[in-house]
Amino acid sequence: MVTNSSHRAEHLLQEHDLRVTASRIRALKFFIDNEHALSQPDLEKSLGDEFDRVTLYRTLTSFLEKGLIHKVPDDAGAARYAFCSHDCTSEAHQDEHIHFKCNICGNTNCLDELPFPHFKEPEGYTFIQTNILIQGICKNCRAID
Repeated sequence: MVTNSSHRAEHLLQEHDLRVTASRIRALKFFIDNEHALSQPDLEKSLGDEFDRVTLYRTLTSFLEKGLIHKVPDDAGAARYAFCSHDCTSEAHQDEHIHFKCNICGNTNCLDELPFPHFKEPEGYTFIQTNILIQGICKNCRAID
């Protein structure tokens, strides 16, 4: 079944100069359709036997390099990735935004709507990347309370 997110995934792959394959469309569609960050094991479980571990790793790496997904900080040290909702490219990721991890369900979401604070580098330091992870209870888990 072809969906809007499948068409969007195909278009984004073409736009970012990536070869369009059924497995890449399916992997990118999975990111488009999920509001929260995903780990490689999450994808392996959901995509089943379509990808072997190495192919999935290479797919994630190419999506990162081309600006389709970004790494999300995680307090447990696991690599998680989220769909780039901005016009990211291989030259520039627009992923300086706040992330929120729910203490109940464990999902991590991008909070693009919150202003991201900018910090002045102390003398002698060069900032390369800034990550902010807020932990608490998400709106879905709060509704269950």
